[in-house]
Amino acid sequence: MRNIINLFDDKNWEDAWEYPDGTKRKLLRDENGAKTILLKLPAGFKMAPHSHITTEQHFVLEGSYDSNGQTFVPGSYQIFYPHEDHGPYEAKDGALILVIWDPLT
Repeated sequence: MRNIINLFDDKNWEDAWEYPDGTKRKLLRDENGAKTILLKLPAGFKMAPHSHITTEQHFVLEGSYDSNGQTFVPGSYQIFYPHEDHGPYEAKDGALILVIWDPLT
């Protein structure tokens, strides 16, 4: 039987050390170069533009963030391909984002 993970409970959150202070993450999957996390952005979150060597997908579940002159609200989806710059990001009131990284094939 697989573990059931509740996306909205208070269990299994940890500091997301690679993000600005106050950011939390909940690891959902980490296998064979693929990773899925919930990312809890604190109020006042700001992050500079960056890129990755993998494809990254964002699903906004709660709150919102601003990036490149657009506001991404619950239900918003974005995909970024390997080496594609994305950001900067700002979440004035915080947000909950489902983030998926897919390995290169």
